Amino acid sequence: MSGAGKKVVDVAFKAGKSIDWEGMAKLLVSDEARKEFATLRRTFDEVNSTLQTKFSQEPEPIDWEYYRKGIGSRLVDMYKEAYESVEIPKFVDTVTPQFKPKFDALLVELKEAEENSLKESERLEKEIADVQELKQKISTMTADEYFEKHPELKKKFDDEIRNDNWGY
Repeated sequence: MSGAGKKVVDVAFKAGKSIDWEGMAKLLVSDEARKEFATLRRTFDEVNSTLQTKFSQEPEPIDWEYYRKGIGSRLVDMYKEAYESVEIPKFVDTVTPQFKPKFDALLVELKEAEENSLKESERLEKEIADVQELKQKISTMTADEYFEKHPELKKKFDDEIRNDNWGY
């Protein structure tokens, strides 16, 4: 196998091993996202499998002597010379340098979105805990206890009473 082809196969194999598919799957919330994720994983596995089988093997050597016996030496020598003169061009990646900065910018944006999401999750979890606590205590809670937790409402009600605005 050529050096470039082997490198592609090695990179694809390592990438497949380092992806935490189960960890990513746990983060999905909608059925549509799970369906798309399953499609992505299946496609990745198919491409990886193709790379492993198609490009990981050296081509079988040609048995020139077998063809010399059946066809003739001159014609086989001509084909052998033409075959050996074929040079396979080396792959030069011109696409990755174009998209690497965009990808890196997206990674930074992703990290920011992840941080914001975690902060919002913490805020929502705290709010849920507060609502659950309030739900348990609401039947026995006094107005003073409620206003202790919500001083802005106490101020609003005090202002309405002070200004003789009873809301009707």
